[in-house]
Amino acid sequence: MPRQAQNSRISLTLIKLVLLLCIEVKAQAGHLADDEVSALREIAPQLGKRDWNFKVDPCTSSHDQNWTTTQVNSNQPFDFNNTLICDCNHTNDGVCHVVQIFLRAQGLAGILPPALAKLHHLKIIDLNANYLSGNIPQEWASMQLEYLSISTNNLSGPIPTYLGNITTLKIMSIESNQFSGFVPPELGNLVNLEYLILSANNLIGKLPVTLSNLNKLTEFRISSNYFTGRIPDIFGTWKQLQKLEIQASGLEGPIPPSISALSTLTELRISDLFGEGSKFPSLHGMTNMSRLLLRSCNIYGPIPPNISDLKQLQILDLSFSKLEGTVPDLGGLARLEYMFLTSNLLTGNIPDWIKSSTKNIDISYNNFSKSSAPASLCPDTLNLFKSFSGRDNLELHECLDESPCSQDLYSLHINCGGKETTIGRMKYEGDEDPAGPAKYFYVKPNWGFSNTGHFWDIDNTQNDYLANNVSILTMENSQLYTSARLSPLSITYYARCLANGNYTVKLHFAEIVFRSTISSYSLGRRIFDVYIQEKLALKDFNIENEAQGLDKAVIKNFTAVVTNQVLMIRFHWAGKGTTAAPKRGIYGPLVSAISVESDRSPPVDGKIVVGAVVSVLLLIFMILGILWWKVCMGGRISMEKAATNNFNAANKIGEGGFGSVYKGILLDGTTIAVKQLSSKSKQGSREFVTEIGMVSGLQHPNLVRLFGCCIEREQLLLVYEYMENNSLAHALFGLAGGRLKLDWPARQKICVGIARGLAFLHEESTLKIVHRDIKSTNILLDGDFNPKISDFGLAKLYEEENTHISTRIAGTIGYMAPEYALWGFLTYKADVYSFGVVALEIISGKNNMKYRPNENCLCLLDWAMVLQQKGNLGHGLTTKREFDGVGGSRIGV
Repeated sequence: MPRQAQNSRISLTLIKLVLLLCIEVKAQAGHLADDEVSALREIAPQLGKRDWNFKVDPCTSSHDQNWTTTQVNSNQPFDFNNTLICDCNHTNDGVCHVVQIFLRAQGLAGILPPALAKLHHLKIIDLNANYLSGNIPQEWASMQLEYLSISTNNLSGPIPTYLGNITTLKIMSIESNQFSGFVPPELGNLVNLEYLILSANNLIGKLPVTLSNLNKLTEFRISSNYFTGRIPDIFGTWKQLQKLEIQASGLEGPIPPSISALSTLTELRISDLFGEGSKFPSLHGMTNMSRLLLRSCNIYGPIPPNISDLKQLQILDLSFSKLEGTVPDLGGLARLEYMFLTSNLLTGNIPDWIKSSTKNIDISYNNFSKSSAPASLCPDTLNLFKSFSGRDNLELHECLDESPCSQDLYSLHINCGGKETTIGRMKYEGDEDPAGPAKYFYVKPNWGFSNTGHFWDIDNTQNDYLANNVSILTMENSQLYTSARLSPLSITYYARCLANGNYTVKLHFAEIVFRSTISSYSLGRRIFDVYIQEKLALKDFNIENEAQGLDKAVIKNFTAVVTNQVLMIRFHWAGKGTTAAPKRGIYGPLVSAISVESDRSPPVDGKIVVGAVVSVLLLIFMILGILWWKVCMGGRISMEKAATNNFNAANKIGEGGFGSVYKGILLDGTTIAVKQLSSKSKQGSREFVTEIGMVSGLQHPNLVRLFGCCIEREQLLLVYEYMENNSLAHALFGLAGGRLKLDWPARQKICVGIARGLAFLHEESTLKIVHRDIKSTNILLDGDFNPKISDFGLAKLYEEENTHISTRIAGTIGYMAPEYALWGFLTYKADVYSFGVVALEIISGKNNMKYRPNENCLCLLDWAMVLQQKGNLGHGLTTKREFDGVGGSRIGV
């Protein structure tokens, strides 16, 4: 539910008060009483208010922005309000009186002014979101206030007992301060109170039973405090209560039975109860319930099926308890947007209504039957992390590749919430996924995260789960701290494929959300727990306190034992800290970076050694291959000559970078393709050796197959499988009579096939290879239009962790990635760039290398960018009308 809706009841009450107190606001001629002007002059310095203009009358200068907020400036905080409201109808003598003061988010750093008591007609005081200190002055006890809101300040000391004298109060909010001590029993005298909000303070002791006298309460909030004892059974008389919030209050269970009598509840939040557990409380008759949270309450037993009767329910959070049995059918709750059943003891099959739902549902950390797992990949809105039986084992299978590990890993470095970055020689992998309330996500096959939780009091957006710094950071390795990962409840990072053994885990933190200014933006308190391998590593961790300031880095070191090749690090919010300071929706755990290093070295020490060994093995492989083919085929060159009719020009089917390609037919009827190279050419010889070494060791449906080779004097021949439809370039750009009519399914098939071939070269092959010359002439098509990558004469081995600077640039101009063509910076992304150019050719049916002088375009990419700038990108689709309606629209996406 959005923040506006969350505060709707208190806002409506305030509006009613304003309307009653302001029949006419600053509309009639009149002037503020002299004694009240004097009081305001006294109040201003006590508050630290410097912009009140006493040269004009506060009650009649309705257009003076020093007294009235006319519009909210974009540079002002979201809840900025600077308004003084008068009543000029109290008498007929033209004298006005101050009845309401709103000074929200003003950056006031003074105290609560005792002189406010001199404004004898004042009914409403709203000083939210400032930096006021001290306590509530005793002078206020004589006032006839109806509305008192001093939330999100730096006020401290005990709650004064004399507040019990202000029996006219209807709303009292002192949330997000530093008030301490006991809740005074005298608050039970406030029999007209409708809202009592005490959350996020340092209050202790037991709640006084006198609070049961407050039978007009509609909202009661006491979260994030340090109370002791059981939740008192004081709710029976609160027949009008609509919202009850007792999260991380320090109180113990069980949940008292009087909760069940609150039939008018629309929102119930209870969490993090210590002590004795209880069965699920009865919710019978609570038909208006829209938001229900019973988290970490030691509730045991089954989930009652009659939750399905709560037709207004939008959010259901029953996570981190001991609920058992199966999940009842809640598919009929049409308004339900979020459901969290995380970390319980639920069993049986995952219901079909959950698997087919498009809502945000988290059932992670349970004991469901593995046979009920979704048949396809897990959707983004369903979190199944460790949701099946055997969850206590540190194994991960659901929704992930069963065997992603081609080799053991000994380190992992993640820039949480940020882009890929390099610190020294260490690359921190990027982690920019926006996450979500119920997200089980793998960034790479060997690591990912599981996120649980919903920011309750704001309109949730994708940006809520990422934090970005807005100031200049001066700490070492600041690029690790410019962004961070946030979670409203719990986020688990997991690593797979790690070699079993001992590891050093470094967790990097910096509080970059709160601001180090004298304002409410410095008043937030972020408190959370950290678990490593499901064991508590940090309790009530506060980044600001540990780092001794905001925008400062702190690194916490731990040791961990990896078994089953899995490491898990969980960051969990247990309800403590502030949820409304400096604004709502920025609480919960925050982490900047994660570094994991094995205590022992990999079996082969160092990337250079690995690269050297691979290179030597490849060289040996090439030499043995050449010798073998020379022995076996040296006397068979006559066979290739016969097959190609002595390399007759009529049989030429293509021209490569270092030789020609001919079609041939062997005596047994096999059709082959023969590439003829010259040994006199140094480049031709190099290509010959490279191609044998590369292609003969690679087998994939989307790579051309090498049958063999022949060497005789100055003749170098490579024998390939024959591709009936020649090259992609021939199919797209050949002579009119030779072009092929490629409909969209065929073009899509070609694009996907090329991508699969490149994926094999870059990621799946034992030897990682960069082709360096991906272009339409090097993509061959068989009779079924299956594409096959050919011409490996320029290919190079690629060491993933050691990007290469090449002194010999090779490839085809127009297809080469700029960073490679200009600076020789070679990674597998060079092939990806080239593939993008080829994909443009396939989609548009146009040759990349055709100069277009009328459009000032040197290549196809320039042409596409010009079309995009003109908003006419659809013009780039092929004009052959070969796509059906569906295909054309898919290309246009």
